[in-house]
Amino acid sequence: MPIGSPSAVQALTAASMFALVTLLALAFRYLTFRALRRWASATGSPFSPLLLAGLRLPSLVWCVLIGLYVAIDTAEVPPRLSAAALKVLFSLLVISVTVAVANLSGAALREGMKQNMAALPGLSFTFIKVVIWITGGLVLLGGLGISITPVLTALGVGGLAVALALQDTLSNFFAGIHLLVEKPIRVGDFIKLETGQEGYVADIGWRTTRIRMLPNNMVIMPNSKLTQSVLTNYYLPEPRMSLLIPISVSYRSDPDHVERLLVEEATRAVGHIPGLLAEPPAFVRFIPGFGESSLDFTLICQVQEFTDQYLAQHELRKRIFKRFKEEGIEIPFPQRTVHLHAGGPSVGSASPTASDSEPQPPHAR
Repeated sequence: MPIGSPSAVQALTAASMFALVTLLALAFRYLTFRALRRWASATGSPFSPLLLAGLRLPSLVWCVLIGLYVAIDTAEVPPRLSAAALKVLFSLLVISVTVAVANLSGAALREGMKQNMAALPGLSFTFIKVVIWITGGLVLLGGLGISITPVLTALGVGGLAVALALQDTLSNFFAGIHLLVEKPIRVGDFIKLETGQEGYVADIGWRTTRIRMLPNNMVIMPNSKLTQSVLTNYYLPEPRMSLLIPISVSYRSDPDHVERLLVEEATRAVGHIPGLLAEPPAFVRFIPGFGESSLDFTLICQVQEFTDQYLAQHELRKRIFKRFKEEGIEIPFPQRTVHLHAGGPSVGSASPTASDSEPQPPHAR
């Protein structure tokens, strides 16, 4: 193709327009990112770095696509080839925008949960990304001139067959959706199952829920079984809970004195025992009351969450034991009074036999 021919001139013009428009787009991208960095440093917003990181690569693709679009529009190419090229550019644009939106939404959601000291189940991230990708796919099909109605009809028929084949999987999936909507449990809650396992909810997935037990083992529970079981959530309506410590003293102790000492020790321990709360204040009840060998009291105080009760009980029992020794209050051992009755016929005695003719001790004659 001669250099001076019309085709060569058109190709050179298209290439020049591509280079010029791409450079202008890259310059605009550079200025925009520079302004965003200044705004991020001025405001200290945690979402600004996420925005910059999420748009860094897609924005390069957009700059190139803009240059290609202008070059194709400038060059005099056959209509069929031009239409095919524009469809390819449109497809790349929709895919890049969908990827950027999916990544930005996931990162922003994680950062928002982190700022609010909350956790979000993995099923939520999966659900959000699936919705974004389905929307992007529908936009892509509509832009390419493909009718969506037959696709939706085919998906409906195929979905029915898939639903019949994957009943258990779909049951767990919709059970996970139910857990997310109704929120009987949340990620981070401490729960106890009716089977006895207890621990923190680590994640609510699309098929199973993971519960991290205190020994650092993981219980993996299908969502459908979890929604049908009876469980106790120690974080609802709030993580704070009452701690009941039974205390037994001798019958010789003064109940008012014992009550005063227990409240004093629980009050002094606030601030020294992690998780032990000052409000509402600790109090004592003479319950269960009169035991077989002791006076039985119950010390009631508040801890910040379920696992704080173990250290609180440990430290409070030591403090109470030392204080009782100082005050001379006895913690009694179990005692039982046995009455022996002498004389009277033996129950179930039998008639004399040959062995009874042997000499008997003097006291038995």
